[in-house]
Amino acid sequence: MGATLRAARAFFLLAGFYLLGLAMIAALAGIDWAAAVWAPSSLALKVYVVSAVLAVPIVRGMFMLRTPKGDPAPGVLVTEQQEPRLWGAVRELAGEVGTRAPDEIRLTADMNAAVSEDARLLGLLGGTRRLYLGLPLMAGLTEAQLRSVLAHETGHYANSDTRLSAMTVRGRVQVARTIAHFEERADKKVDRERTQQEKKNAKRAAKGKAAKEVDTAGAGITYRTMAKVYRAYGHFYLRATLASSRRQELAADLAAARIAGRDATASALRELPALSSAYDFYMDSYATLGVGAGLLPLPGEVFGGVRHLLAARAGELEELRRDLPTEPASPYDSHPPVAERVARLEALPDDGRGLEGTGPALGLLADARAALEAVEKVALTPEARRLERVDWPELVRRSMAVYVAQGAEPLRKATAEVTGAKPSLDALLNAVDLGVGWEIADRLPKSEEARAATGRAAREFARPVLYRGLRGLVVSELIARGDARFELSWSGPAQLRLAAGYDDELDAALEAAVDDRPDTTRLRRLLSPAVA
Repeated sequence: MGATLRAARAFFLLAGFYLLGLAMIAALAGIDWAAAVWAPSSLALKVYVVSAVLAVPIVRGMFMLRTPKGDPAPGVLVTEQQEPRLWGAVRELAGEVGTRAPDEIRLTADMNAAVSEDARLLGLLGGTRRLYLGLPLMAGLTEAQLRSVLAHETGHYANSDTRLSAMTVRGRVQVARTIAHFEERADKKVDRERTQQEKKNAKRAAKGKAAKEVDTAGAGITYRTMAKVYRAYGHFYLRATLASSRRQELAADLAAARIAGRDATASALRELPALSSAYDFYMDSYATLGVGAGLLPLPGEVFGGVRHLLAARAGELEELRRDLPTEPASPYDSHPPVAERVARLEALPDDGRGLEGTGPALGLLADARAALEAVEKVALTPEARRLERVDWPELVRRSMAVYVAQGAEPLRKATAEVTGAKPSLDALLNAVDLGVGWEIADRLPKSEEARAATGRAAREFARPVLYRGLRGLVVSELIARGDARFELSWSGPAQLRLAAGYDDELDAALEAAVDDRPDTTRLRRLLSPAVA
């Protein structure tokens, strides 16, 4: 579908919103006329008031034409003087696609690339074009794959996708605003009704009468009915506009294949789900690992450290590239399924270009580390920027030590409650020897099933809980003494390293301490000469 037809479609969809508003107002006016002709004057007056109240959200939605201003453009703005190779590649690709290059390139902390345009007059006039390029994405792509991504994004400019999106966004905003106005008024009606019923119940209670159940089911029903009408149109609007968005993505894929090559474009698309999953895992398990201990990686590593994970887990990533997500498509998806897009590309005739430019995409930047540090400064919160910055091995070592100690805290607390002694490992071992270890374990957090268990079953539920808590206390003690430490691993979880002599004995000693006939002798001997 050409740009003219898409513009016409967007216009008629937007006009449909206003026609719906006019139809709703005409229906209210018709009800008012019928009331004036057939109803008593007292009832007609009430109908007029209700119609006027219902018309307010409709009129507000129709004539609040200004769309809300978004947040300031994210990321770090880079000039052609700062990043000549990147800008050169973007300009070259825009020229090959046949469109004007973006006016700004902004580097972000996202595993994504995107384009926007500040179009005016509902997209009739173009405006400032921006390309948003995620540095984590660059860390996971080759130069050839990045070129295909950039060609895809500039393809959106060539197809007028960004310019025409202004009209589409206007319609979505107007519908959402109108629904919000109706929902807001319905909620106020419910609140007023609840308050009135609660006051009546208070008066009934003062007279010694039983209170009635508060029932607000009918409050605001007229507003919610009107909201349902607009919500139905909103669903239709979304389905229609998002179907167009999916076609635009396929067209941009073809533009990328033509400019950057079939294989590079298909390869980049295969990378995206794998990189997205890897980045989410990295941010949860590595980049923010030390936050609870007041630590962050060194500058440039918060977002840039993902490259270490990608290098260490190449095998897992290859599986993700091969097994693309196969979830069913939804009419509310803005993009077609990746598997479908890849299949379409790989079905194209071989252009003989292969995977040109296999160097890392970050090589297009003049100074990748400086760029990563600059993005951190704008992406991290002020609170995050104040955290202590340490290298990866130090971050893992200190963070895990803190978390092990925190994990053992419930056992320390339970020990102090039962024994009345200082909450230490020595106090716990003494309690175990005296046979009250199970009483201590009984005070630890339990599952519903464990709380319901009795007798032998209760003990079997408690045993692994006591074992884990005791192990945490022992490991915490060994870390404090320098006999244990956690080591960084990019290919798996952090590894606990014990000093010589502990590996072979620790598990057996812990099992003996939580046996039906507990014996802490082996554990005390292992921890000698002193137990804190």
